[in-house]
Amino acid sequence: MPSGNRIWKAVVAGLCGSIAHSLLMYFKSWAGLLPSFEPYESLQTTLSHVTGTAIHPVVPWLLSFLNGSTFVSLAFGHLYRWLPGKIGAIKGMAYGVLGWAIMGTVFFPMIGLGLFAFQAGLGISPALFSLAMLLTYSVILGIVYDALNS
Repeated sequence: MPSGNRIWKAVVAGLCGSIAHSLLMYFKSWAGLLPSFEPYESLQTTLSHVTGTAIHPVVPWLLSFLNGSTFVSLAFGHLYRWLPGKIGAIKGMAYGVLGWAIMGTVFFPMIGLGLFAFQAGLGISPALFSLAMLLTYSVILGIVYDALNS
């Protein structure tokens, strides 16, 4: 069972990673990068179909933010000692690659984007951007978690 100390450190680190992730997604929209690759819109559409009602556009972003700030970061805190590497950034990188593989093979197909979002019609670009997105989150997560444990 995780200690309260490890829990708050994971949540704070996850919050920092989620902020970094959100800033990258904001930059993507602002710069007009990969305009037909909108995973939040795809999640919104899927949630609308599942619930049978319209879902506000902030809901997918909020779900992602809360998921990254809690569940994903708590899993990282639990797995930290088993992840490869000696420093938080490397452990975060390994965790990010694992998350990217799961996102590409489970989450993207689930929201209608196909494996690694190839159905977005942009070739390998969505897969590479989602890798950058996950690494941004997870490396910040690892650095902050490591710093809090020092």
